[in-house]
Amino acid sequence: MLKSLVPLPGYFKEFALFLGQLIRDRRIILELTKKDIQIRYLGSYLGILWAFVNPTISILIFWFVFQVGFKAQPVDNFPFILWLICGMIPWFFFAESFNGATGSILENKYLVNKVVFRVSLLPIIRILSALFIHLFFILIIFIMFLIYGYIPAIYNLQVLYYLFATIILVTGLSWIASSMVIFIRDLTQVIGVILQFLFWLTPIMWSLKMIPKRLFWIFKLNPLYYIIEGYRDSFIYNIWFWEHMKLSLYFWSFTIFIFLSGALIFRKLRPHFADVL
Repeated sequence: MLKSLVPLPGYFKEFALFLGQLIRDRRIILELTKKDIQIRYLGSYLGILWAFVNPTISILIFWFVFQVGFKAQPVDNFPFILWLICGMIPWFFFAESFNGATGSILENKYLVNKVVFRVSLLPIIRILSALFIHLFFILIIFIMFLIYGYIPAIYNLQVLYYLFATIILVTGLSWIASSMVIFIRDLTQVIGVILQFLFWLTPIMWSLKMIPKRLFWIFKLNPLYYIIEGYRDSFIYNIWFWEHMKLSLYFWSFTIFIFLSGALIFRKLRPHFADVL
């Protein structure tokens, strides 16, 4: 279907042009990202600290429920809290950036009619805002592992690879959602429900080993499985991403399809934004 709309080489040419445009617009993107962070927490006493407080409290609650309440045992001989944060922290980044980017155009509709402004940057700005918070929590992962006596290893570096993979995936999804929500306002609520299902269907607080092996493939279809397990491979299991070659090929095939589809859908719907808003 996509090939019939735009030749495949044209997609990669557009992708290269898109990256070049991001580099050229890096200053305005960074300024708008900084402004977005300031506006979101303007007026509250704790300000931007709320961006760190809420995820931290959520992690502590889940840790208390499972570790203290349900007496969760170490997972693969690793303390449960370390195993838990390696799953929850990348999930928080995905959910926060996707949720924020979905409503980014609606919240900044005054920019839609400004010809000189590229509206496609709005979802990216929200993703970068979430990225700023996420980098802090990656540092928390390193600190927690040090507290428990685990020194940094070279495998930790590949967390940058999984972070890049998350950004590409959520960018494509955000272009689709942020452009469609303008015409279907209920989509915001639908995405919230879907994220709740994904949270519990993704092995964030439970191990895939808890289900029969014949069902593994179903859960591995979820691209977030690749990212969550990737963080754990980087910090816990010391496994390189290329050791899961089939899973990596599947993830990138899915992600590139979503990214290119998102760019195409956004471009097709962009001329109609002003009429609806």
